[in-house]
Amino acid sequence: MTAELNPTQRQFRAAMANLSAGVNVVTTEGESGRAGTTVTAACSVTDSPPTMAVCINKSASAHDAFVTNNTIAINVLAHEQEDVALVFANATDTPREKRFDDARWDLTTYGVPVLAGAAASLVGRIGTVSTHGTHSVLFVEIDQVVTTPEVGGLVYFQRKFHGVNNPA
Repeated sequence: MTAELNPTQRQFRAAMANLSAGVNVVTTEGESGRAGTTVTAACSVTDSPPTMAVCINKSASAHDAFVTNNTIAINVLAHEQEDVALVFANATDTPREKRFDDARWDLTTYGVPVLAGAAASLVGRIGTVSTHGTHSVLFVEIDQVVTTPEVGGLVYFQRKFHGVNNPA
């Protein structure tokens, strides 16, 4: 049973729908298996050392795998990869065990699944996990970076995906 939202929570959710956010599929592999999830709560923290923060709902089925495996890839989706975002957001009929069957996934080179053609993929280790409310914030120290500069991006705004063309 889901608790009724109070007015401030409802207003907060409506406000967050107006916050454009990059769409990412975060992946992991290790002793707890291969897992992934779609997130919009990811951002750079610093470049000394290169670090990103990623927020994962503690109730997400992949949450514990991320924390246990400790290795992570943040795949910043290109505008034509909305289908991947939907698969990892549980918005399709794709079973969990088939999510990585897409030929675009490089499952061997980096030790974690990296999506070919993503605007960027950042691979690293979780340095710190902080918990707040319903989410864990993973601070990921980046070891490897792959970019595809000629593609556009994918953002989430007003509860819909929108492609952003590369201006170059």
